[in-house]
Amino acid sequence: EIAEAAWRCADPGVQYDTTINEWHTCSGTARINASNPCSEYMFLDNTACNLASLNVLKFYDAKARQFDVERYEHAIDVWTIVLEISVLMAAFPSRPIAELSYKYRTLGLGYANLGAMLMQAGIAYDSDEARAICATLSAILTGRSYRMSAQMAKEHGPFPGFKPDRDNMLRVIRNHRHAAHGEARSSQRYESLKIRPVPIDHALIAAGKVPLANVKELAERSKVAWDDALSLGEKYGYRNAQVTVIAPTGTIGLLMDCDTTGIEPDFALVKFK
Repeated sequence: EIAEAAWRCADPGVQYDTTINEWHTCSGTARINASNPCSEYMFLDNTACNLASLNVLKFYDAKARQFDVERYEHAIDVWTIVLEISVLMAAFPSRPIAELSYKYRTLGLGYANLGAMLMQAGIAYDSDEARAICATLSAILTGRSYRMSAQMAKEHGPFPGFKPDRDNMLRVIRNHRHAAHGEARSSQRYESLKIRPVPIDHALIAAGKVPLANVKELAERSKVAWDDALSLGEKYGYRNAQVTVIAPTGTIGLLMDCDTTGIEPDFALVKFK
């Protein structure tokens, strides 16, 4: 009944409190109690997140049926830096929010228009092939952004709240890396997770069953992104306690020339806002 109600009114949906807190990078500080109203940002009370999204269709070449990984990674690098700068420039609604946002420096880089990209590629949205593509794009997005966050930490130091939560954060990063490498859900390598994540389906990709010309490159870059994110983070820490979210993009998607919002399928052929 809860799921039906969330679907009917297009609310953000159900939050799984235990899972959210198991993936909490600063769980030693305090638990996560709630999200922002759109439900993409979950972190400590009285923190805020500056958002930005990339239009994935802009990186897709329909004629060649290829996704431009190099440009995508470059855009992620640039926008991670832009959002880090925006933490210093943002105006916050209260002093506690400003102080904690400075202390944890949470970012919200995401992407939108996945549904339109899959349609142009002729891939069914609700299919294993589409999920494999979505998983690789998401893994590159977050892994690469944490990689840049670690590089900024090398230059400017990690976020002020990093040191007491170093072990917790690196545990979360390692779990992400296991999923990016395709570690099975039954694997004992996942740490402190009651419900383990669905990993990237590297077997499906290796078998050539995903109709994207360079999907194997995407899969490989997913692994590399998280290898780098972990190794650099162990060495330098991270400038940001969080780096990515998948926002609904219901409004900014219109300005970004998106046909679909967030990671959702097409809502209708004709839409009103």
